[in-house]
Amino acid sequence: MKSLFDDAKAQTLTTPLQMRVYTSQLLGQSEDLVLHGGGNTSYKDADTLYVKGSGWNLVDIEEPGFSPVDLEVLKEMATRDTLSDTQMVAEQRAALRNPEAPNPSIEAILHAIIPFAFVDHTHTDAIVTISNTPNGKKVLEALYGENVLIIDYVMPGFILSKEIYAKTHGVDWSTLEGIILLNHGLFTFDDDAKRSYEKHINLVTKAEAYIAENTFLPTRCDTKHEISQDYIDALSDEVAKLRGCLITTKVLDTPEACTLSVSPLLENILAAGELTPEHVIRIKPFPAVISGDINMSLQAFIDQYKHYFERHASAEHICLDLAPRYAIIKDFGAVVFGKDEKEAKIIADIVTHNIKAMLIAEQLGGWKSLEQSDIFAMEYWELEQNKLKKR
Repeated sequence: MKSLFDDAKAQTLTTPLQMRVYTSQLLGQSEDLVLHGGGNTSYKDADTLYVKGSGWNLVDIEEPGFSPVDLEVLKEMATRDTLSDTQMVAEQRAALRNPEAPNPSIEAILHAIIPFAFVDHTHTDAIVTISNTPNGKKVLEALYGENVLIIDYVMPGFILSKEIYAKTHGVDWSTLEGIILLNHGLFTFDDDAKRSYEKHINLVTKAEAYIAENTFLPTRCDTKHEISQDYIDALSDEVAKLRGCLITTKVLDTPEACTLSVSPLLENILAAGELTPEHVIRIKPFPAVISGDINMSLQAFIDQYKHYFERHASAEHICLDLAPRYAIIKDFGAVVFGKDEKEAKIIADIVTHNIKAMLIAEQLGGWKSLEQSDIFAMEYWELEQNKLKKR
């Protein structure tokens, strides 16, 4: 991965927040770092944290997209023993310097306790893919040594902030180049925006080089079967009935999608989680696997999803719809289902990156993301469930 930083462009920027906007957009230009709202960045001065706000994408974020939050309030939150997500969001909202600003990122507390002016966070495919393998943590430790702090996965938000607050007590931050959150992503930081951004690029490049040396992606799939448009239309119609709305489909018949669809380990791979748990909000914890009869295949997905929900749900949880967001058609590839063209494209992008990661990880010892209980916690996140209850 190459740095996109342009010194001539940077010299035209007159404030630290303008520089924050610029390097955030650079990160957002790479889909191998962030996809559709993923990642977050921040800048802090003496008493205020300017952190990416809800609803903004890094690729096109502007100054109004950074929420100015009282820095001391956020630091105090990190010292508490417990804090619900609902209360955290409410208190962050109350601590805004500008009441018209968007809600701060759920990672605002974590950004606040990192003692540098600029903090960059992405869900880098390369690093997360390596972490999603049986020996991923050991590989990352060997790649980066003691200059990168590696943290086992915990739920984003307050819990993650507390974990890093505890793990960095007494740590000399000047010795760290970054923090890797297994199955989640990468943080880098510095008092200079360019250095923080280029630390990020350099760390990702190391992971990409390791992958390039040890794996390959297919350029063709000779066993691919042809699927008629009528079959895809019939599949789409049945998914639309399950979701209760019109459906826009996109077909993914790339060599990568085809290769995954013919794998003898297909069901095991798909059941082992996503590239990063944030994706579950878009694509559910697993896809439908379609082989032969459409209704029987979709019923198998429904049964699997009900079992997943019943296994992990508490009494207060409301079950989401039983429609898959994408399907793997055996010996062909994948089809994604969106409620409109925009959602279909988002799902297709995320699925494409997940398939690539799965194929790479299988060559590095096997694909293994998070336990389903961790994925469920993200899919049935307190704040999202509150929205359903209000409806």
